[in-house]
This record gives sequence, structure tokens and C-alpha cells, in this order.
Amino acid sequence: MSFRYLAISAAIIMSIIVGACGSDDAATDPATAPADGTAGQGASASGKVLYIGGIPDQNVATLERQFELMASYLSDTTGLDVRFAPAADYAAIVVAFNRGDVHLVWFGGLTGVQARAAVPGSTAIAQRPRDTEFHSKFIVQAGLDVTELEDLNGLTFTFGSESSTSGHLMPRHFLVEAGIDPDEDFDGVPSYSGSHDKTYKLVESGAFQAGVLNEAVWDNAVADGLVDTSKVVEFYTTPAYFDYNWTIHAEVDEIFGDGTTMRVLDALLALSADDSPEAAEMLELWATDRFIASQNSNYDAILEVATNLGIIQ
Repeated sequence: MSFRYLAISAAIIMSIIVGACGSDDAATDPATAPADGTAGQGASASGKVLYIGGIPDQNVATLERQFELMASYLSDTTGLDVRFAPAADYAAIVVAFNRGDVHLVWFGGLTGVQARAAVPGSTAIAQRPRDTEFHSKFIVQAGLDVTELEDLNGLTFTFGSESSTSGHLMPRHFLVEAGIDPDEDFDGVPSYSGSHDKTYKLVESGAFQAGVLNEAVWDNAVADGLVDTSKVVEFYTTPAYFDYNWTIHAEVDEIFGDGTTMRVLDALLALSADDSPEAAEMLELWATDRFIASQNSNYDAILEVATNLGIIQ
């Protein structure tokens, strides 16, 4: 187990402790909820505002658009007052969920496991069909003689966020399986870009020779012409694993009334591009045509991998 992971775990634990100690002073007016995902449980409970959020794995403008559309849709379909609470980073959204500041979160596989462990009784209720067989894409500067993971030995490399399932956890797992120690075998220690779109831009710019990211972000970037494929190319797709999911807080029914969890789930499962232009845009932003039901046990393998790598203690 490396010092890096011990430090990460300690940071998250301290954030949760600090957050818990400060929650008694949270604002009681939902309108005063700060724009960093720390709305405060008092605000949501007294004002009956259901806050949604997600891991900040893409650029801010994209995230704000897709979550504002989702908040509006859920408000219309459930009758609840639903609002988006953005988070500064992956750890922040896990801490906000632990505090009860957000009630429904679009987590990656790893952050979802961390959040549900922190709040027993919380449930992964929905995911995209593609999340049942998700993949990461390894990319490299065009022209380099790289065709398999072993060829990354000696190159500069960037992951995404340290808490990302598709940008770090599962890629690290597959690298280790291929005989590559990411902390020893690259040219210098690996970088952590913080988000998937930053990863391909760093490789495209020449800052790093190779990297790895979420398949959906890469595929969309290629399709939309956002990445110069004359400078950076994909060379390896990982085996499949479960990834993203909507996780709902254990106390939602207590706060908002019996049956709220099912109302939210029904709304997610009913979402269709035929509903409205906004619904079609929202699903496109989520890189899917629908959401399907999920369950906590789908992510048991993620927990096992994270435990084996020392990322979860």
C-alpha cells in the first residue's frame, strides 16, 4: 500500500469529520445554499429541497447544463423542488453525500462505493445500459510504437482523478495485471489530470505521452471533433466493468415522505428522448438513450479491486 493512498484516505476521513462538526451551523434557507455542493442538511430538510449532484468528471459548462436539465425534469415529474449542487472535486461530493447535503448523486463506481459505505442504507438505484459493461480507453501520442499496455513502460503518463473508476481505479488494476507498476515503471510518477477531458488534452498537447480515460468522454470527443486524432490515438480498451450510477441517500424517504425514492426511480426510468427537446439533449449529454435499474451488489467487484489496491481500507 503506497503513502499516496494512505494520504487520500486520511484526507477524505478528515473532510467527513470536519463536515460533520460544521453541519449544525448550516444555513436553513435553501436559497443560501453555496455553489460547492455543501448545501447543509438543515436547508434541504426545512425547505424540502432535494439536492442532486455528481462527480465533476468533465468541464463545468457541460456538467451544469446536464444537471440543471435533470433537476428541472425531476421537479416536473416528481413534484419535488429539485436543485443542482455542484461539487469542487470527487472527494467533496462524497463528503457532501455523507453530510446529507446532497440526496441523489451521479457517482462513478468507486465514489459510489465510498458514499454508500459512509451512509449505510443508501442505494444505487439507476444506471445507463452502458454502465453494466463500461470500459476505459488508453490513449497515446500518435507516432509512438505503442500497441499494448506493456509498451507504456518508460513513458510519461496521466490518469484522470485519483478517485475516478474509469480514469484511475480500473486502469491501474489492468496495468498491474499486465505487469506495469504505475508508481515505478513510468517515466516519473504518473500525473492526475482531475477530469477525463483534461486527460486527452494533456496527451494531445504533448504534456504527457500517454493516458487513460472514460470511454464515453473519449468517444464523444472524437465524434464531436474536440480531439485532434492526428496527434493522439486510442490503442487499448479495457475489459468491461460496472461503473456510473445514481445513488440515493438513505434518509430521502424520511425527509421528503414515504415513497420518494420510488418516485425518483420511476422518473429516471421513464425518461425518454421523445419527452421533449430538453430530455433529448439531457440524454445526449449523459451519453445514453435511457436509464435502467441498478443495485448495490453490481459494484461488489469495484469494492474488491479498490480494497486490493489499497484505495479503500
